[in-house]
Amino acid sequence: MGFCIASESSYKHVSFRFQATCSRGLIMNKLRIGVSMLCHLGKPFKYMVESIPRMGASYVEIVDDGWHELDKRRVRILNDVGASHNVEYSVHAPFSDMNIASPSKPMLNAMLRRLEKSIVHARDLSAHLWVFHPGLKTGISSFYPNMDWIQNLKTVKSLCTIARKYGVRIAIENVPEPYPFLMKSVDDFNRFYAELDDDVGLVLDVGHSNINRQTGRFLETFKNKIVHIHLSDNDGKSDQHLGIGFGSVDWTSLAKTMEKMSFDGVMVVECVENVEMSVARLKDLFD
Repeated sequence: MGFCIASESSYKHVSFRFQATCSRGLIMNKLRIGVSMLCHLGKPFKYMVESIPRMGASYVEIVDDGWHELDKRRVRILNDVGASHNVEYSVHAPFSDMNIASPSKPMLNAMLRRLEKSIVHARDLSAHLWVFHPGLKTGISSFYPNMDWIQNLKTVKSLCTIARKYGVRIAIENVPEPYPFLMKSVDDFNRFYAELDDDVGLVLDVGHSNINRQTGRFLETFKNKIVHIHLSDNDGKSDQHLGIGFGSVDWTSLAKTMEKMSFDGVMVVECVENVEMSVARLKDLFD
């Protein structure tokens, strides 16, 4: 999920960093391409829903935040659209004002109630996955060394318990610099999985890992943990959510690495402009 969004219109000279001819013959178990509704987060819920059939995607990720915050009525509307157009959903958990490592118990309890509500909506949508962000450091973290990491683990375990209660599969997303998240690097996730005695998948956000220069390491290290991939491009400096080919991501290298791991999850295009072009380019890459 994004933070700093830049317009692609400012990119007059686009360097499209993959060559489809180099990737012919890639063997994927099943190519499943989805689209995130992040591209319409600044528009009314009605507009977002009406755009789903036009996307032509079989997999759509709903952002349960902002103007698209879910409730029972909206879930019914989305289910109707999904049934009519053969669309399967994933749900991105709310992320604004969310910190699952918060040192404040009242705030943490309120956030857990909100996240449980989101998980229930994911269940009611028959979503194949619920995606969430790790916790963040706060202004008082330095006074309580390691406590935010411990709370992050505790909350993830609580979310696992909640998810099992409702029969929802959940996965945690890598996040980028320079934001004060607790889990950004491969080393952070290695520690997380070493200390977590529960089953939580990894959502690899390629835009985020491109900023951290760790896309290849994430793919190689967590090939058995990655269950879902967010795809967008950027200049390697900020999380711009550009269309595929409009930034510095090496898409050919990404495809070759994914071939080795035989990824069979959903690859979600999570850019804010040129969404249809990005889907077409992604299909060419894996043709």
